[in-house]
Amino acid sequence: MSRLTRALTAAVLALGLGAVFPHGALARCEDFPPQPKPQNTFAQDVGRTFDRIVQDGWIEFAVYADFRPWSWEERGKARGIDIDIGRLIAAELGVEPRFRLVQAGDNLDADLFNYVWKGAVIGGRVSDVMLHVPYDSLLTCRIEQVVFTGQYATEAIAIAYKAKDFPEKGPTAPYFRFDTVAVENDSISDFYLTSLIGPVDNIHRFRSTLLAVGALAGGETKAAMGPRGELQAGAALHPEAGIKVHEPPFTGFARGRWTIGVGVNFQHRDLAYAVDAAIEAALADGRIAAIFKEHGLDFEAPSR
Repeated sequence: MSRLTRALTAAVLALGLGAVFPHGALARCEDFPPQPKPQNTFAQDVGRTFDRIVQDGWIEFAVYADFRPWSWEERGKARGIDIDIGRLIAAELGVEPRFRLVQAGDNLDADLFNYVWKGAVIGGRVSDVMLHVPYDSLLTCRIEQVVFTGQYATEAIAIAYKAKDFPEKGPTAPYFRFDTVAVENDSISDFYLTSLIGPVDNIHRFRSTLLAVGALAGGETKAAMGPRGELQAGAALHPEAGIKVHEPPFTGFARGRWTIGVGVNFQHRDLAYAVDAAIEAALADGRIAAIFKEHGLDFEAPSR
């Protein structure tokens, strides 16, 4: 299991509570005790101001490493959808983009602590903006030191399959009581299928969703289940396999889709506003949709 999957799975499962137990807007933070705020830390520990970013002429984005199709390194250069969105934001702000490929911690809280609002305990520093941060209003209650903004896409759980194996319609989760399915180990899809059909031998677990799609392409399984973007990226790596991706209904799945945005240190709200404005403009004129199309992925606009 990748640490990134562990972090994002924990985040999305936590956000699922909001779908099951909705609260009123004014009451949603009542059960969250106030968190410490680093007002007395040195400036270098909590990132650069927006004015300093403009003065220095560059902005640094923290992005997840080895997270195709969103962000990865190839021949010494950062690539992916999140990378292109970071470049778009930097262009709107009139500065140079720089990318810091980071490893995921045990959960989203740890990643935001390390890369957005405090910095790792040993030799840590924060970046100006973190991309690919799952968004939900409850996160604003639980993690007060971060401004969650700049929602730029929606991700969803989906199923990949070969058209020749399911010529009439794509499989749904109950099919996997009889047919084999590949998932990333300890991912949301793994948890869901295990709870739905039990720990059966039909669920084949792999280190990543891309490897799960590779197993499907190679004939080891009849399907693969995971985040839509990763499934589509995996299918693109095996064009000869005739893989399709669809999003059937998932019974009892509290949170099968979620919004992706950015995280900025709470002390730099002017930067957060500027980043959000850049993303809003790029959503409105189709530039973000074009980035997804260029990478071969379906684009679903976020709820903003």
